[in-house]
Amino acid sequence: MTVQSTGEAPSLSQSRRLFAVLSDHRVLVSLVALALLPWLLPSKALAVNVLIYGVVVMGYNLLFGYTGLLSFGHAAFFGTGAYLTGIAISRWGLPWFAAVPLAIVASTVLAALIGTISTRTRGIYFSMVTLALAQLVYYLALQASSFTGGENGLRGFTVDRINLLGWQVNFLDPVNKYYVLMAFAALALWVQSRILNSPFGAVIEAIRENEQRARACGYDVERCKLIVFMLSGAISAIGGSMSALHLSIVPLDSLHYQTSGMIVMMVLLGGARSFFGPFIGAATFLILEDVVSLWTPHWQIVVGAIFVVFVLFLPKGIWGTLLDLLPFARERR
Repeated sequence: MTVQSTGEAPSLSQSRRLFAVLSDHRVLVSLVALALLPWLLPSKALAVNVLIYGVVVMGYNLLFGYTGLLSFGHAAFFGTGAYLTGIAISRWGLPWFAAVPLAIVASTVLAALIGTISTRTRGIYFSMVTLALAQLVYYLALQASSFTGGENGLRGFTVDRINLLGWQVNFLDPVNKYYVLMAFAALALWVQSRILNSPFGAVIEAIRENEQRARACGYDVERCKLIVFMLSGAISAIGGSMSALHLSIVPLDSLHYQTSGMIVMMVLLGGARSFFGPFIGAATFLILEDVVSLWTPHWQIVVGAIFVVFVLFLPKGIWGTLLDLLPFARERR
């Protein structure tokens, strides 16, 4: 007996194939979404901030979401990337295209130093060690006022024009600034995608799921943790360099533990272990801050209460929950 097809199965199959194609080209899809962002948000400045913090949170998500290591000290890498970019431009006279790689490399070295100590611990002890070492970096920046500006932050540098293959781009124009900085975000997205698609990406997810079993399979768990810690710090430092170029100042608060807490909140809002979730989380947090601060100077209380609601009812974050609504998307975040 022939069973009449209802048409639902082919439709589901086509949706599955479409989502698979989009997942395989997630960097390109993410860039298309980011390219539209300045025209969807209330201001270009807000879009730039979402772009910057999205990159920082993406780096943190590599450590927390994909490897399962909860750090409370990622402001150290964000702030170091910003400070060294500004110092290289203002104190050493380097062009921006030399200052940014220098800042990323130095932040990666810092991540190696902090990671060497912190990855020897586990659980809450790991979190506390990262917090303590990040605060050490904060107080070093506070005391080294001749380089960092101390409490006043680093000032005195401006990048007003970007030379791209002989084409002078006005970097002070908000739209130009956004799309120039989006090139940094594209690099960070590509690097993270390559990491996750590599065998190393499978190893770090194995560590997250069962560290003892990963060790029993012959993987050097401690070395893998250190490597992913360094990669995470490097990607977050890219966001720090973007922030320095954007603001032309580096506030001391960029190294403070409150910035680390904000990064954790953003990744939880967007969805840990999701590729585009960091940008959703950054946008949600910054839009809430922008809107609620118009009503009350105590916006942190309101945003904190909203965050608690999200954690209780959307534990996988906004993007993670949306993907869970698609039965064929759960395996391909």
